[in-house]
Parts: sequence; C-alpha cells; structure tokens
Amino acid sequence: MAFLTGAFPAAAVTTELDNTLLGTLPTIQVQRVDGDDDGFRLDRPLVDIDVYAADRAAASALAGSVRTAMLSQLAGSSRPGAIIGAVRTISAPSWRPYENTALRRSGATYELYLHPAA
Repeated sequence: MAFLTGAFPAAAVTTELDNTLLGTLPTIQVQRVDGDDDGFRLDRPLVDIDVYAADRAAASALAGSVRTAMLSQLAGSSRPGAIIGAVRTISAPSWRPYENTALRRSGATYELYLHPAA
C-alpha cells in the first residue's frame, strides 16, 4: 500500500471502501485474497487491486498504470521489513462490474514473492 500511495499520489489507496467512495475518486483498493508461504522466509500472497474511477476509460488507464508500476518498479525492490523478489500477473486488469453505476471498476490479481529484510 505504501508503494502505491507513493506511486499514485492523486489516488486514495485503501483496503476497505466506505460510503464516501464517489467523493474520493480515483481510489485504489488493495486486498490479500489468497497465497501461501514456506513457514519460514518466503511469503507469496495473491493480491487483488481494484481501481475505481468516474468512467471506464479512467479506471482502465489507472489499472494499466498500476500494473506497469507493480511489474517494473515494485519487483526487485525493498520496502521496510521486506524484499520483493518478484511480482507476477495472475489476472491482467479488466473491467469488473460494480453495483454503483456512477463509477467504474477495473481490477487485476498479482502474486508477490516476499521475504523479510535482514
């Protein structure tokens, strides 16, 4: 989340949506949805990243920018407490339906390979 907040300062980055979503567009929602670990050093979370914007074109463009940043800047980097060895796209950004038709959502799923920083 800290990476996305720094990379996309014009967007709100959150784990949970609230009733003010329309007032905080664009929004990037990050959720760990699955994944495994080796019980010792390697953590491989599957992470859903949904982008909410005023229209489909804006949501699609931001989701594509998030994907590019995840693959080219986050992979191989270190963050406080962790080293990100790799980022892999499980499901590329695509339109996802959302019950509020006043905004649009585009989402993707990524697998991260993390291990603790010494």
